[in-house]
Amino acid sequence: MDFFAQQDHARRNTRLLVLLFVAAVLLLVTLTNAAVAAFLFVSQDYNLYSGGTGIDGFAAYFSWARFGMIGLAVSATVAMVVLVKWIQLSTGGKTVAERMGGTRVLPQSDDAAEQRCLNVVQEMALAANMPVPPVYVMNDERGINAFAAGITPANAVVAVTRGTIDHLQRNELQGVIAHEFSHILNGDMRLNIRLAAMLKGITFIGDVGHFILRSSNHARTGSSSRRNGGTAFLGLGLGLLALGWLGGAVAGFIKAAISRQKEYLADASAVQLTRSKTGIADALKVIGGYIPGTLVHAARANEMSHIFFGQIEHRLWHLFATHPPLENRIRRVEPEWNGEFIRREPVHYRETPTDTRSSEAGVGRAAIVTAAIAGAIMDKGDSTTLADAHFATDPPGTASALPEGIPLALAQQCREPLGAHVLIFSLLLDPVISIRQKQFEVIAAAEISGLRETMIAVSPAVQELNAGQRLPLVEMCLPALKSMSRQQYRVFKNTLLALIRADRRTSLYEWCLFQLIRHYLDPEFFRVRPGRPRHRTLRRVSQQLRTVLSVLAYHGDDDSGLAFGAAANSLDLSDMTIAPSQSCDVATFSRAVNELNDCYPLLKPRILKAMALSASIDGELNPQERELICSVAAVMDCPTPDF
Repeated sequence: MDFFAQQDHARRNTRLLVLLFVAAVLLLVTLTNAAVAAFLFVSQDYNLYSGGTGIDGFAAYFSWARFGMIGLAVSATVAMVVLVKWIQLSTGGKTVAERMGGTRVLPQSDDAAEQRCLNVVQEMALAANMPVPPVYVMNDERGINAFAAGITPANAVVAVTRGTIDHLQRNELQGVIAHEFSHILNGDMRLNIRLAAMLKGITFIGDVGHFILRSSNHARTGSSSRRNGGTAFLGLGLGLLALGWLGGAVAGFIKAAISRQKEYLADASAVQLTRSKTGIADALKVIGGYIPGTLVHAARANEMSHIFFGQIEHRLWHLFATHPPLENRIRRVEPEWNGEFIRREPVHYRETPTDTRSSEAGVGRAAIVTAAIAGAIMDKGDSTTLADAHFATDPPGTASALPEGIPLALAQQCREPLGAHVLIFSLLLDPVISIRQKQFEVIAAAEISGLRETMIAVSPAVQELNAGQRLPLVEMCLPALKSMSRQQYRVFKNTLLALIRADRRTSLYEWCLFQLIRHYLDPEFFRVRPGRPRHRTLRRVSQQLRTVLSVLAYHGDDDSGLAFGAAANSLDLSDMTIAPSQSCDVATFSRAVNELNDCYPLLKPRILKAMALSASIDGELNPQERELICSVAAVMDCPTPDF
């Protein structure tokens, strides 16, 4: 699956969505005019059979002036509702997950099913070359369902129902999670949020009708004139409610037009990510034989039905289904299917499935185990790796897809906010003693309990990591860091900047680390405006490309001119020359990369491939060059290429 081509397809689907939305608004304007005309006609003489003027009189209540006024009012109302809804949902996937009743699963959770889900999400993130997104569980939902939400991969989350993690076996859960990752990689999430905001604007008129109906109940309990007015308002309310139902039908049609084909593509992408068709096919078979199916009862689930893995309500309640039939999805993946579903009995819970205290994030726990972890780090005979730690709750014999070579003690630190602080800060410690002393003064000034003591114990082991292990370690720390409060993140980020500036200069390595942290954590705590595709051709960003490729060429050990020329030729920019080394400072490089973020989706993989070509002109891609390319990919909201 070409994820970049699918991102471009999702962008073009946005145009289709806008056209369908405009058509739906025009239809609503027309029908609202008809409803208002009927209201005016009935309010004058609501007995159509006693002296009324009939159809001709009814038609007299149509006028272009009123049509324009009503059209403007309806359009403004719809636009306002869409804007408010977009503002609510564009803060990131965690907003959507929390509105659905999801509870965040933190790395230190002691629930075995949640731990297994975290492990599977971690595996799929590695397969997709992206950091691990936060995981949410909808504990009140027994149906087997899941969704991915967010605007960009940086603020994406994956949410699953309790039924999913309790009833699916590991390979089946992998298939479902891989399906959701494909929505992230295909660029479907932003389209889904736009779709939800626009459709709320269409159905809002029905909400107004419902409000008028409730108000008219009071108007009908009084004098004759009030009762007559109440009857008229009742008619208006019924008319607007009918428009709302019609808007809901139109919304269902738009959802089906946009969503159904995306589900087939996501199923195919799941096969690609897991390298097996059995997982996603068996998950669909289990759903077919499972009594609750994919039903979701959350109050706000209906308006977001198109983002889920499966249909959230029975098909009888929908004229247009947002998902293809299960049988069709299974046969697309497994043509030889015999038509039999997998029967699995529902789990009956006597109490809330998860003790919320098991997911509480606390820095105190990390401080308690610091001494034990420090001892484990110093034990050179300990060969336990990350894979052994993270799959303790999985069935025996489960293969690990996690990075190897990282000591168990460091992996344990990644699971706690304080430990993640320690690891990130330790990666920035300078080898020069005088500068390192200044950095420890900065750490002490942060006034984070246990931070300095833990760093003294842990930093020697972090310094021993090779360059190829630094990037995986940073990505492993992100889930724990996302569990901080906003104020804690401010302190963390300010301390990070102070550590970088301790030697009064910023190296390319420090830029890479800071950009990864900033890009994946800022959207968790602040409203971050995502990049907008503006540059259709590489010529429009040739100056920025010249800077980025020049920095990469100078960064390598080979002939910089040869490396730059190879990259420029691959982009059909053979007339471009390498920039002088003195103009390739980190600040200029950073501005250039941020500008490249506004390129169209299909241009981004070409840029990353050109960077990889420049870096590997000598036949290999060293860890430092890999870090640089991965950091650029993160800033460009682009999946890291498969090196």
